[in-house]
Amino acid sequence: MVLTALYGQEGRFICLGKTWERTILCPSRNKTTLKHTNTNSLGENKQHRSDDKKSNSFIFLQMAASASHYSLLMILSFVTYLLLLATSLCPVRSLPVTSDSGNQIPTNQTFRPSNEILKLKRINAYLEKVNKPAVKTIQSPDGDVIDCVLSHLQPAFDHPMLKGKKPMDPPDRPKSTETTETVTDIYQLWTDTGESCPEGTVPIRRTTSEDVRRANSVRRYGRKLRKPVRRDSTGSGHEHAVVFVNGDQYYGAKASINVWTPSVTNAYEFSLSQIWVISGSFGNDLNTIEAGWQVSPELYGDNYPRFFTYWTTDAYQATGCYNLLCSGFVQTNNRVAIGAAISPRSSYNSRQFDIGLMIWKDPKHGNWWLEFGSGLLVGYWPAFLFSHLRSHANMIQFGGEIVNSRSSGYHTSTQMGSGHFAEEGFGKASYFRNLQTVDWDNNLLPLTNLRLLADHPNCYDIRQGRNNVWGTYFYYGGPGRNVRCP
Repeated sequence: MVLTALYGQEGRFICLGKTWERTILCPSRNKTTLKHTNTNSLGENKQHRSDDKKSNSFIFLQMAASASHYSLLMILSFVTYLLLLATSLCPVRSLPVTSDSGNQIPTNQTFRPSNEILKLKRINAYLEKVNKPAVKTIQSPDGDVIDCVLSHLQPAFDHPMLKGKKPMDPPDRPKSTETTETVTDIYQLWTDTGESCPEGTVPIRRTTSEDVRRANSVRRYGRKLRKPVRRDSTGSGHEHAVVFVNGDQYYGAKASINVWTPSVTNAYEFSLSQIWVISGSFGNDLNTIEAGWQVSPELYGDNYPRFFTYWTTDAYQATGCYNLLCSGFVQTNNRVAIGAAISPRSSYNSRQFDIGLMIWKDPKHGNWWLEFGSGLLVGYWPAFLFSHLRSHANMIQFGGEIVNSRSSGYHTSTQMGSGHFAEEGFGKASYFRNLQTVDWDNNLLPLTNLRLLADHPNCYDIRQGRNNVWGTYFYYGGPGRNVRCP
């Protein structure tokens, strides 16, 4: 029977039953008997009292059952609340993974939907900031999307000191006393489509949400973790095979760098070959400008060697970034995409390919310019970004670097260079050739007082040489883990 309770006159409830022939008044809040309006005879009254008692008992049974059902619902709701409270106080955590520095970090800290929503909002806000409106879009064969962005809308011009300004005109190129060496033309995969960016735009590799999610935070995406530049890196996990000069004032550096595809065995490791222009101490005031090629699955999501740049003014703490992932480097070229894959690459005991790179300080305006390949000006780092490098560098460094996370408890098998030791020589080991520096008068000079450093020579080593064709050069690299490098 379906019962409906309506609050009636004199504080009574009227109980309506669909199978009842007439309306019965429920007891008021201060009475325990039922009233009835039909009093035809004493017998009928007795019969009705009997029926009313039965009905009254039935109603009370229904009310008791409802109260019991309500209590059960309340108990279940309370238990559910306790479970949710316990989950919020003790969230489920996932297994840790290894970051680029070798530290253990959680891949997904909790199952809290609010955290995921907040992270997604931060990622979307960052993508809106770094991915500028494109006048043309090019799909690269390797999966990259290249956006052709108007020069004055690129990320550099978000900087307060560049807002409303235009890119600088090209500076005077450093003068060379040596015969100009031949550099094999080398391209980037995105240009294989035959498409190019129009004049007045710059090609920028589009950053995706997947790119950002591979980093341990939005704030750290596109930045190196703090590390030594050329110290024995047992604690930091960074290992080097480099040559360097110091003790003088330097205004630039130049070299041709052999391009390979070294194997990187951990998603949070990398392998790179680059030029460092360095000033300041190796403390918190370290200034660096860096350019070269790197294989970094964490940054790019694949194992292609990619042309990259980097800068910092505080030893990789809060300033600087890779490529165009923050306000800093100003690109002026519409043919080179920083962060895009390089093609072709060298093969063992086969054809060799290298890229020419030069970084130098414009004597007129003080900005640090970058040249790629056969005379292509890529752009510049404005002088105001730096403290010590606003005047000159006090060290120039060339060579390779890898991250050894020891994620399996032993030395990584991530390769440096070609993955072969320096002693194997041309066609097998990776090289830098035609090493030069730039002096105060914008002249290219050969290196003097060159020093070598391989902080883990059983894993990666280095050998220097000089001849009339390659000038100052060196071979470097190695396989990482081997019988002498456990």
